Amino acid sequence: MEFNLSEILPPDAGEKAIKVILIVAIGMLLVQLLAYIAGRIISKGKSRHLKMIIRRVIVYTGVVLIVLLVFNTLGVKAGALFGAAGVVGIVLGIASQTSIGNIISGIFLVSERSFEIGDLVRVGDKLGVVDSIDLLSIKLKTLDNLLIRIPNQTIITTELTNITRYPIRRMEVLVSVAYKEDLRKVTQVLNEVLANNTLCLDEPEPLVIFKEFADSGINIQLGLWFEKSKYKDLRNSIFIDLKEAFDKNNIEIPFPHISLYSGEDSKPIKMEFGKQLKTEILRR
Repeated sequence: MEFNLSEILPPDAGEKAIKVILIVAIGMLLVQLLAYIAGRIISKGKSRHLKMIIRRVIVYTGVVLIVLLVFNTLGVKAGALFGAAGVVGIVLGIASQTSIGNIISGIFLVSERSFEIGDLVRVGDKLGVVDSIDLLSIKLKTLDNLLIRIPNQTIITTELTNITRYPIRRMEVLVSVAYKEDLRKVTQVLNEVLANNTLCLDEPEPLVIFKEFADSGINIQLGLWFEKSKYKDLRNSIFIDLKEAFDKNNIEIPFPHISLYSGEDSKPIKMEFGKQLKTEILRR
């Protein structure tokens, strides 16, 4: 029994196949070219988020047009095609209400422009750099190189903090000194440390505020303004500078301890242990 392919396929099947291949190849090339040109001509003042959305709208629209041209080339009637598309659209619309909500939320995010690609943001308890902004979700790259996908609806309904939105930020550092220290001298030393650190901005002026009388010492809050790209360098250098300045000026950094007194104004009670008691304590 001989198998004749020409009896199964229509006479113009080869011609249609060539046309479909050309339509897809040339169409996709034109779509990518239009998306590239659109990205180039959009003014520099526009956000990267908006540029991405415009390019994707062009790509998605172009793909739909290419599919319609392919069906038209294959002889599929437009009425039947749109009828089937309508039925499928209704089914998909019912089944994907969450997706539609995410798309609408994405439109609100574009209009708000509360963050852009490359910003460091905190969404709830999630912290990361905005890696991409899509129609349904945004993707964050965490500081330990993990990818987090957050739906747009969640972004709209959750408190979002843009950490790197503004060029300068304030860092808060808590230091503590012993109760015996002269607070005026401590303030002078702290101001000198802040003034000598080149990463700490002079304007706005750094803050030195006595915060509270804690259990083991007096807590002091420092507020340091810096360029957002210098966070790690300032954080490390200010700790080194503070430790060196306190050691140089014999300022004690307290640690948790308990003192026993026999009276209100007396000195701490000196406790001595016998040799036998010391041996038993060490054994335990």
